[in-house]
Amino acid sequence: MSYRSQIVRITAVCVLMAAAGSVPSRAQVLNSAARPISLQAVLNDSITVNLSSNAVNFNLVRGSANNPGDRSITATTIWTLTPLIGFVRTYAYFSSSAAALTDGAGNNIPSADFQISDNGGAFQPLNTTVPFGGANAGRRLFNQFIFINNRIGTHTDVMTFNINLAPFPNLPANNYTGILNIQAQAF
Repeated sequence: MSYRSQIVRITAVCVLMAAAGSVPSRAQVLNSAARPISLQAVLNDSITVNLSSNAVNFNLVRGSANNPGDRSITATTIWTLTPLIGFVRTYAYFSSSAAALTDGAGNNIPSADFQISDNGGAFQPLNTTVPFGGANAGRRLFNQFIFINNRIGTHTDVMTFNINLAPFPNLPANNYTGILNIQAQAF
């Protein structure tokens, strides 16, 4: 078989293969109708408080005004609010002013003798009434006026603690426990 006849055969095979695999083309493009999907996303108002730790220990000295906690606690208040004019406030409080800490046997340390230093300020007793907890068992830590420019924000309170036992020179030796709550409010 000559070189020329081989070329003719290969060309013929290619033409037949192309013809067998070809698809007729359309004169126009067809599209379906668009079907809409309605989307709705809601970002709700929110306010949270995060704590760097949830425990503080004290080594108490009978009758001493200076009984510091073994660590500071950082409370970070985070808020996302709709446009409004109002306030964000963070509070520290106990459920009872008479028994912030107790030994369970009737011996108590009142909230007025539990003190917080907030962001390096002077120690302050928890002896005011706040929206949460017991009467005269709390303290406001933070107060922020909210307007359009700060409706999304954060605030940090670094708290150190002290228990004043000067008013209790005869407090019996025992383990005293209590729960200090940190809570924020937007209104």
